[in-house]
Amino acid sequence: MRTLAVKAVGWARSFPVSRGVRAARQWTAGHLASLTWTESAPDTVHSVLLSVSELVTNAHLHAAGTAHLVLTWDGCCLHVSVADSDPRLPRPRKEAARSDAGATSGRGLGIVATLADDWSVHAVHGGKAITACFRPGGGPSPHRERASSGPAAS
Repeated sequence: MRTLAVKAVGWARSFPVSRGVRAARQWTAGHLASLTWTESAPDTVHSVLLSVSELVTNAHLHAAGTAHLVLTWDGCCLHVSVADSDPRLPRPRKEAARSDAGATSGRGLGIVATLADDWSVHAVHGGKAITACFRPGGGPSPHRERASSGPAAS
């Protein structure tokens, strides 16, 4: 029986509120540029950067503290994970909030769910982490089967 070795590259950085979302996007863009697929998949790059903005913003707003951003490329999927110290896992908004076209917030996870090929939320070290998977070549998730109704909800 032949076993395959998994080779992954990754980067991690913390972004205090004072450093902001812009710094997280710039840091992410710099690391994305080192990956061979980014020139052939500009839509994926844009989706990753927008998702980083949304996830880091959510971490700063809801945890009022540092956002810990981890990028991992495993050869199939770029995993973008943002952790914060707020132990409350996000819940779906009530129907009234969803239908309020004038609302100025509440769409971040919906945007991530739309852009990412897969995403999840899980408790970590007294807080939570939201991880989104982006596959530049498309295709089925290498990690689990997706339900036919769309991305996994938290």
